Amino acid sequence: MAHVASHPPVPAQKTGLFAHTELTYLVAFLIIGVVAPYVLYPIFVMKVLCFALFACAYNLIFGYVGLLAFGHAAFFGAAAYVTAHSAKFWGITPEIAILAGTAVATVLGAAIGWLAIRRQGLYFAMITLALAQIVYFYALQAPWTHGEDGIQSVPRGKLFGFIDLNDMMSMYFFVLAVFLIGFAIVHRTIRSPFGQVLKSIRDNEPRALSLGYDTDRYKLMAFTLSAGLSGLAGGTKAIVFQLASLTDVFLFTSADVLLMVLIGGIGTILGPVVGAVTLVTMQNYLAGAGSWVLIIQGAIFVAFILMLRKGIVGTWLEYRETRRRRHVEAAKKAK
Repeated sequence: MAHVASHPPVPAQKTGLFAHTELTYLVAFLIIGVVAPYVLYPIFVMKVLCFALFACAYNLIFGYVGLLAFGHAAFFGAAAYVTAHSAKFWGITPEIAILAGTAVATVLGAAIGWLAIRRQGLYFAMITLALAQIVYFYALQAPWTHGEDGIQSVPRGKLFGFIDLNDMMSMYFFVLAVFLIGFAIVHRTIRSPFGQVLKSIRDNEPRALSLGYDTDRYKLMAFTLSAGLSGLAGGTKAIVFQLASLTDVFLFTSADVLLMVLIGGIGTILGPVVGAVTLVTMQNYLAGAGSWVLIIQGAIFVAFILMLRKGIVGTWLEYRETRRRRHVEAAKKAK
């Protein structure tokens, strides 16, 4: 197999009215992030940031490679457990604990990806689901995870040995920084030649193969990166809430991140963030509805799918693009 450098170039992504630079997104998120804790409850915003990063990581494999995975909670939860255990029982600093959790999630992602990427469609989804359930049952039975109790009272510690994360605002800005770094990695990946190859695999894998690309290798690399970023989100969440529990590795967590991407817009850079904000807000305000929560959520999701088939961001981009084309056509006719 030829090296990547010798392959025919993949066409660069088209730029237009809605092509934004990475810096623009980061500055916008930074401004919103700085203002948010003074308007909203910081713990709520930190939860949104953690799940927004998780959704961005999932969108990398689902939206840009076209692989529907049902097991990303395994990476999110595994990192949460490793981070919590490292911080509480080994006494290591929070940044090292999170990096340890991220590393474990990355290795786990490489192993699961190696087994799963040889299949497509429903078979791929079922393999990832089955392997994720193995991780769930391991977390339920292993002594160090403490079963149904989880790992509680995880110390936040001091970042780099001197920034006390028990201070709410210090914790918040650390989480914001983690999200911005993770988002920048995702954005840079999908805008790079590597990301263009991933899109070509999603759109027409046989053609990518005919051009000489080792599609399985590209899919494995994307899956591993997605798992690592999911682990980064999970480890950060464990420090924020000082808890790692079975919920983190449960099937519903995989379903939640899938819904975030669907609601926000598959294959859009901002969609997962919007979807995470929508879903976490919905769960927060519906918490008092008791057993009606799932019914209400289900009705809302059906409405989203029926009325906004491309998600919130996807539908908005389509609408703006349609308007732009109409203006261009009208300008041509006027001439």
